Amino acid sequence: MLINLTEYFKVHNKVADLSVSYENEEFEGYKIVTKEDINFTISSSDDGKVNVRGSFEPVLAIPCARCLKEVETVVKVDIDADFIEPDNCSEEDLMEQEEFMDGYELDTTKLINNELIMSLPMKILCKEDCKGLCLKCGYNLNDGDCGCDRFVPDPRMAAIQDIFNAYNKEV
Repeated sequence: MLINLTEYFKVHNKVADLSVSYENEEFEGYKIVTKEDINFTISSSDDGKVNVRGSFEPVLAIPCARCLKEVETVVKVDIDADFIEPDNCSEEDLMEQEEFMDGYELDTTKLINNELIMSLPMKILCKEDCKGLCLKCGYNLNDGDCGCDRFVPDPRMAAIQDIFNAYNKEV
């Protein structure tokens, strides 16, 4: 959704609340399970800046980092962004805010997506003691044992193992 900020840049100390709906059904390949409208507070200041604040908590279905089972995860997103009037800002500031603004219009979807990607957790586990997948057959080890031999020798001991293998061949 586009919000025209012209009025906020022209009138100082103006404050308004605005409700915006987030229309996406998925984000970065993750299904959005539940979402709500985002309430923005838009305020202008004496120095010509417009501040946009808002927060929301969508629930995303994110796969477990070990077993790939989808986990419904609440992602807390806080938005606090300042914008400078395009006609009065430096080249550097203009390039920085061009990602979200086209002239005097703020693209809230791009702003929300940017903050949402920054708020995603680094690692999600379905449970603290998740056993993951079998390295040989891919079976989910949380459902039981698959019967595969999952012994992985320590690579630091490879030289000693070679000595034992050579000795066993001679005997």
